[in-house]
Amino acid sequence: MKSPELLLPAGSLQRMRAAFDFGADAVYAGQPRYSLRARNNEFRLEQIAQGIAEAHQRGKKFFVTSNLIAHNDKLRTYLRDLQPVVELRPDAFIMADAGLIMLVREQMEKGLWPEIPIHLSVQANTTNSAAVKFWQKQGVTRIILSRELSLDEVEAIRNDCPDMELEVFVHGALCIAYSGRCLLSGYFNRRDPNQGTCTNACRWEYKTHGATTETDTGDAAPLQTLDGFNFAQEDEEAASAFSTTGNGQRHPEANKVWLIEEAGRPGELMPIMEDEHGTYIMNSKDLRAVEHVARLAAMGIDSLKIEGRTKSHYYVARTAQVYRRAIDDAVAGKPFNPELLLELEGLSNRGYTGGLLERRPSQDYQNYINGSSQGQRSQFVGEVLQVREDGWAEVEAKNRFAVGDKLEVIHPGGNRVIELGQMHNQDGQAIEVAQGSPIRVWVPLNGPSEGALIARLLG
Repeated sequence: MKSPELLLPAGSLQRMRAAFDFGADAVYAGQPRYSLRARNNEFRLEQIAQGIAEAHQRGKKFFVTSNLIAHNDKLRTYLRDLQPVVELRPDAFIMADAGLIMLVREQMEKGLWPEIPIHLSVQANTTNSAAVKFWQKQGVTRIILSRELSLDEVEAIRNDCPDMELEVFVHGALCIAYSGRCLLSGYFNRRDPNQGTCTNACRWEYKTHGATTETDTGDAAPLQTLDGFNFAQEDEEAASAFSTTGNGQRHPEANKVWLIEEAGRPGELMPIMEDEHGTYIMNSKDLRAVEHVARLAAMGIDSLKIEGRTKSHYYVARTAQVYRRAIDDAVAGKPFNPELLLELEGLSNRGYTGGLLERRPSQDYQNYINGSSQGQRSQFVGEVLQVREDGWAEVEAKNRFAVGDKLEVIHPGGNRVIELGQMHNQDGQAIEVAQGSPIRVWVPLNGPSEGALIARLLG
């Protein structure tokens, strides 16, 4: 059995390094002007150059996302702005727009640009084998399949298209609406908007909640309810005072992440965000398909993708580690290890769903319970900065922990659980509690600890 590539997000160089340290084969990062999640991206040309260089030094791959559906004003600058990225020789471009793909392929066919593989983004929503074959004829080398497909449908496409690379999302926040083709209807009521039976979920009553992304994982968590929020009135006032396109003044609240709550489903909070390329509504639960890795590998799926360019390096490290083990176990013919499910529960999450990979009729499995991240098993509390010869490590505290706590040391060489027996401050004095950021403390970890992350076990 061929080992599928494990592909992780790189919203920053720190997160890229964490992904590689903990098992990723490749990462993806975007040019802000030409990729989605434009406002959650630290990669400019300089960082892309550094990222590609570091990846290749480690024998890893670096993909550049250029996956917006472009409006005409982007055409004037696209090839000009992509040229310096091409010269850096990324391992692939992830693209969605047919016109932009045509322009890039023309440059390559004329010999003006080197041949760089093009991977078709999930934003193109490829749901059948005929579409796969069409894109193959256009010079695309890999298809990232739609998140609307079941495992059986993925397998059917694999069988119909044996000579095309296929990629499947297996973990992370799950977009359930993009542009004019609403997926809320399918999620809420099993009525397919693509077939004329839409429930018009866009017309339902929603409450709006303030949110923060200053969490361990980067997920959106609620702040407060906006009581008395009148969407129609606010929309009318915003339309008259602020611009939604072009060079006009942008609404000051538009760059924030919000949570929406449908009136008939209280407590089911869904993150919503907007950038210059569109509005994104996320499933209130995270996609988790670690239990399906063996089947996907057996099908011959070439790449398994984790979402999370907006997430923390802690999230990247833990998901990379878990899915790396799942892939290695599957390739070795070992049965699925349910401990991997527990480790993902240890990562703060909003509850998990199999998305549409499994066509389960149960509302309990597919519907939404928690809209904010909840630590189920552990909490991220610190990051190791350096280790002395005596085994004591300097830890930058992220959240509170204390002497007597059980700590999980998360390390690329393997994890271990210790009970914290003592702790010193920067002056070498014994202390009982590290209150959290920006405190730095010294603790005895006694084992491989360079670059480790520290989590406090709950309960």
